Amino acid sequence: MSMTTPATVPTGRIPAPAVVLSRLRRTYPNGPGVSTALDDVTLSLPQGTFTAVMGPSGSGKSTFLNCASGLDVPTSGRVVIGGTDLTMLSPDAVTRFRRRHIGFIFQAYNLIGHLTVAENITLPLQLDGRRADTQWQQRLISAVGLNGKEDQYPGELSGGQAQRVAIARALIARPDVVFADEPTGALDRPTGQKVLQVLRTTAHELGQTLVLVTHDAQVATAADRVLFLSDGRLAGELIAPSTDQIVARLTKLEG
Repeated sequence: MSMTTPATVPTGRIPAPAVVLSRLRRTYPNGPGVSTALDDVTLSLPQGTFTAVMGPSGSGKSTFLNCASGLDVPTSGRVVIGGTDLTMLSPDAVTRFRRRHIGFIFQAYNLIGHLTVAENITLPLQLDGRRADTQWQQRLISAVGLNGKEDQYPGELSGGQAQRVAIARALIARPDVVFADEPTGALDRPTGQKVLQVLRTTAHELGQTLVLVTHDAQVATAADRVLFLSDGRLAGELIAPSTDQIVARLTKLEG
C-alpha cells in the first residue's frame, strides 16, 4: 500500500478504545498551594482514530499529552492504553511499554546531537534491544523527505528537517498510539501538509490511534474529532469540523 494513499477504516463495528483516561488530575506545587493543570478529565479514544486537542494558552494541552502518553504521572486518575493501566506500572515498566507501544513527536525535536539522522530514527528500537526493519526505515525516510540526509547530524539540519527526523523516529517501532505536540509548528505550510499526510496515512495503514496537539485550525480539520481544553477541563468537542467552526470555538474559549 502506498504511503500517499490512505486506507479505508473498516466500518460496521465500533473500534475498541485505544486510550482511556479516567478522572485524570494533575497538580503542581505553587507556593503555599497547588496549581491544577488537569482537572477531572475523562474520555475514551477509539482505536484507529485521529484526535486533535486544542485550547487557549495554559489550558493544559501539553500536560494532557504528557500524562496520556506516560511521560508524566498524573496526581490521580487512570491512564489505560490498549488495556494496560499505566498508572499501575513501575517507572521502568512504563518506559518499556512506551518503547513498544507509544510514539511521541516532541515539539522541540529532542534529537541526540552526536547521532546521525539514521541513528536518531532507530534509537527507540536500539534502546529496546531490537533491530530496525531496513525496508520500513527507508520507507519512512522517503515519506518524510529525508533521502540523502541519513548520515548527517542534527546540527546540520534545518528546523523542518529536524522535525521530520522526530516524526520518523516516533513511527519507526510501528506504535499502537502516536502522540504529537505541534508536529507542524516549525514547518512551512506545504511541508506541514506533507508531514500531516504521512502521519494520517501511516496511522490508517497500521491501525494506529493518532492524538495531536495543535494551535492551527487548518491542521485540526484533518482530524476525525477535535477536543477542546480550558483551565485543565474538557470544554467540548467537534466532529469533522470546518476551520471556521474551530476558530469560532477557540474564540469563545479565549474570550
